[in-house]
Amino acid sequence: MTDPELHTDPELHRALNTEVAHSARLWNYLLGGKDNFAADREAAEYALALMPELVQSARANREFLGRAVRHLAGEAGVRQFLDIGTGLPTAGNTHEVAQAVAPASRVVYVDKDPMVLAHARALLTSSPEGATDYIDADLRDTATILDSAARTIDFSQPVAIMLLGIVNFVVDDAEAYAVVRRLVEAVPAGSYLVISHPTTEVNGPAVEKSMRQWNESGAAPITARTRDEITAWFTGLELLEPGVVTCSAWRPDPAHPGITDKVSEFAGVGRKP
Repeated sequence: MTDPELHTDPELHRALNTEVAHSARLWNYLLGGKDNFAADREAAEYALALMPELVQSARANREFLGRAVRHLAGEAGVRQFLDIGTGLPTAGNTHEVAQAVAPASRVVYVDKDPMVLAHARALLTSSPEGATDYIDADLRDTATILDSAARTIDFSQPVAIMLLGIVNFVVDDAEAYAVVRRLVEAVPAGSYLVISHPTTEVNGPAVEKSMRQWNESGAAPITARTRDEITAWFTGLELLEPGVVTCSAWRPDPAHPGITDKVSEFAGVGRKP
């Protein structure tokens, strides 16, 4: 496999560190994409040697996103989505899923990776009735995210906050809790919080070893959390059935079962009363 062609913007060349693995590019590789570099592929293959189910986890997480967004845009009637930690565009992006159900859906994507920014045009292909936008910001910078998202999102109306595979990069528990709280407090009643997060409660020893290798590589550090720690982020919210479960077990579609095995990613959806 050859490395992807870099964007012609010299600022992007300087911002990209292709010698160190990056989670968005590693996930892209696991999902069969081509927007990754040798360091990403090497890290992915090392992790796969420890955790053969990692590809299953990546797919299950993506399938969970689809089921959650379809439920929110459909039965729950949500028309606004704030997707933080977007990752590289792939099949079934949030706006594609939401607008297939409700064309007037408005979606704001947030990521700080320069390679995601370079591909952001693929996230801005909204339906005529809806809208999409992209914000270059870190999850921790909630003020910038909320101020910029207000260009597209009406914060007087319900918003689905999507935090899939991103809070694990805030390794301090108190900081992670505070970040999630600030986002939830910024949206009105009837809004939703959607989270997926790696855990050691499934395939624990392999997850711990894989994460230790990742954290020693110089990449942005990550952490796993328990079901109880993840559930704490839904405090004060109405946690939808079946609660915080492995991604593959969150409301599986019998007609399209997808990944059915337990994977080392927990997920949950909660409603702000």
